[in-house]
Amino acid sequence: MDKLQEIGKRTFAETYSSGNSEENMTEYLKSQFSTKKLETELTDKNTAFYFAKLGGKVIGYLKINLGQSQTEIKDGNALEIERIYVLKEFQGKKVGQLLCKKAVELARKQNVDYVWLGVWEHNPRAIRFYEKNGFVAFDSHIFKLGNEEQTDIMMKLELN
Repeated sequence: MDKLQEIGKRTFAETYSSGNSEENMTEYLKSQFSTKKLETELTDKNTAFYFAKLGGKVIGYLKINLGQSQTEIKDGNALEIERIYVLKEFQGKKVGQLLCKKAVELARKQNVDYVWLGVWEHNPRAIRFYEKNGFVAFDSHIFKLGNEEQTDIMMKLELN
């Protein structure tokens, strides 16, 4: 749990601090990575976390959701990638690629029709990454970060 809290907070802050207020970041990190929230997520049979490690050090992670545990669509024939985050110093070194591949592999094992995710519209690097992996934009939704509403592009990868 401690490693998950640590990697979750650090990677989210590294990714989004420059584009958001300190107050909104502090509030989000406190609520989304609280011990209570993570305990709930870790005991949810439709949610799973996977660590990327290098030399015993956690350098990134993947969070997936199935069924009613998905944040939005809640389609029984879909798998949501809620998070793929990698420490800044390891970005561009295929860690995210391995985590994405793991998510697709898990989706195929679950025999779902597609994988979907939301990506911040102001994160062109992540959008390009998902496009290179076959994901296409199909909608958008609002993501709340503190008192600010932001737009996420929803992307999906058809498996059939």
